[in-house]
Amino acid sequence: MTTTFTDETRERARDIIARYPADRSRSALLPLLHLVQAEEGYVSPAGVAFCAEVLGLNKAQVGAVATFYTMYKRKPTGDFLVSVCTNTMCNVLGGQEVYDTLAEHLGVGHDETTADGTITLEHAECLAACDYGPVMTVNYDFFDGVDASTAVGVVDELRAGGRPMPTRGARLCTLKEMAVQLAGFADERDGAVADGGPGEPTLRGLRLAQQHGVSVPGFDPNTPIRSKAEADKAAAEAKAKAEAAKPAPVEASAAPVKGGDGASAPTGAAGVAEPAKPAEATGPAKPAEATGPAKPADASGSTTRDVKAPDDKSPQVRTAETRQPDAGTAVPDAPGTKVPTDGTGTAPEAGDARAAEAAGVAANAPAGDGKPAGDEAGAQERNLTEAKAGTDADGTGPADANETGAQK
Repeated sequence: MTTTFTDETRERARDIIARYPADRSRSALLPLLHLVQAEEGYVSPAGVAFCAEVLGLNKAQVGAVATFYTMYKRKPTGDFLVSVCTNTMCNVLGGQEVYDTLAEHLGVGHDETTADGTITLEHAECLAACDYGPVMTVNYDFFDGVDASTAVGVVDELRAGGRPMPTRGARLCTLKEMAVQLAGFADERDGAVADGGPGEPTLRGLRLAQQHGVSVPGFDPNTPIRSKAEADKAAAEAKAKAEAAKPAPVEASAAPVKGGDGASAPTGAAGVAEPAKPAEATGPAKPAEATGPAKPADASGSTTRDVKAPDDKSPQVRTAETRQPDAGTAVPDAPGTKVPTDGTGTAPEAGDARAAEAAGVAANAPAGDGKPAGDEAGAQERNLTEAKAGTDADGTGPADANETGAQK
């Protein structure tokens, strides 16, 4: 059966889409799914088609999202969704017993709805309230520290038309009303917004920290959170200060040349070190000072010091250049990079790597029409013709089927 959505739903859909940039309207899919669930009580095939229509998507794309998130129900759901946490913490505290008792009391199992259409029961992996376990929610509002008897009392009151007050939050509403809020629209009911704060179990760690004077070193709770622009500016200033604090690199031409006696050799008028004079025959030459082993030459014969790769390139670009550098873009002797040569020590021309890649792609035509690449129709027809004619592969005479197959 096709559902025609109301004008109010269509108007709200336009409001939701308008919240996003024109070229990012697909981001409105999640609230739109809540919106169609607010009208039908679940995301039906008609709801999927509606979302696809207003967003310009296909139904498969919408269905993939609707089936991924458990908050979107794919079959009619009761007015009140009762979720019982049966994960580790709540289970240890009795969550499984609460769920089993409710299942027997209501006569339904997981993701099933009572005959009167009031309650849908489900067990939840985690409801993110371990400090209040065992917990259950009714349309995502919390009932903390429940046991089997209190849980039965809550569902009985719901089936009788009552609205039990959650432990935290505002008074209950139906699942359809909750879906409107999840779609991003305010709840207009009186008392829909309730004041409240964290309970003692949540605050216990803070209380202990205050009692024992535990705090983060240098933390000031009154310090405002910086904006992104301020944080970027501070990071740039810190980086500039760190760069300024680095010692200047020592140029090879400025280093003094040791003479035979270990003393600095005089420099010429241009400030360039003169060649060291050979040691006189007045005594044996002193051994060279231990200044550390010289840097070994790499595979290309280069002994140039390592140069840091440019910081303005993305990691993906640097990785690609490291694996297949190009003569025009590679940084010679950058860490981990080697400019390839043609065997004569000459680097290739810029763009050779890209040209070789393009030639390889052109020589390997992609597969099409469900056939593997290189499977030509002409070869298939020729083989069929030869088989019908009973000739061998050379067409010189009849051949045994096995021989024909072996030759082919």
